Amino acid sequence: MSSFVDLTTADGFVFPAYVAQPSGKPKGGVVVVQEIFGVNSHIRAVADGYAAAGYLAVAPDMFHRVQPAVNLGYTPEDIQSGVALKAAAEALGVPTLMQSLQAAVVYASQAGKVGMVGYCWGGLLTWRAAGLVTGLSAAVPYYGGGMTGPAEVARTPKVPVLAHFGELDHGIALPTVRAFEQAQLDVDVRVYAAEHGFNCDQRGAYNAHAADLARAATLAFFDRYLG
Repeated sequence: MSSFVDLTTADGFVFPAYVAQPSGKPKGGVVVVQEIFGVNSHIRAVADGYAAAGYLAVAPDMFHRVQPAVNLGYTPEDIQSGVALKAAAEALGVPTLMQSLQAAVVYASQAGKVGMVGYCWGGLLTWRAAGLVTGLSAAVPYYGGGMTGPAEVARTPKVPVLAHFGELDHGIALPTVRAFEQAQLDVDVRVYAAEHGFNCDQRGAYNAHAADLARAATLAFFDRYLG
């Protein structure tokens, strides 16, 4: 069962989140953080997948402050729009973005311990949240754009982190991933023979084998830290 609910941030901003309910008692909560394409059909399907695995899944609309109801696909035009929306959202500042994730974590906590998983831009946000958002028990960023840059590598996560990258990702150079791994020895870094976006079955970069491996690792990680 799924629906949209309204969440409220600490500064009083009200925004929607997609919520997928498990069929039985939840094992915990998972916050699913969007790519640059909004809470689109793919992100909703990802949330549904975590609900099917037994978690209360919450996918907050991280673009709502700059443009409500963003629901993009993966055409070149959609990518251009998504890049612009991401820039506008980033201009709000990290503390503002973290408020939305904090509200999602609070909502998800009704199910117990909370993990966070994010893709693309959502991977970057998840990495930041690992050190800035309270109430998290685990974080799993997938190919977070910018995550291996100096400012992000300098962050200190407060919860266990499992990070997925693609060795063929043209936007995240493999040497920077290896440098991130050396700088963050407590982070479990997994690298797959895949491109950026390998988890998304609506993209040409989709890699079923890598996606299956990463999902299995993520579910085991969540079972360990949320169970």
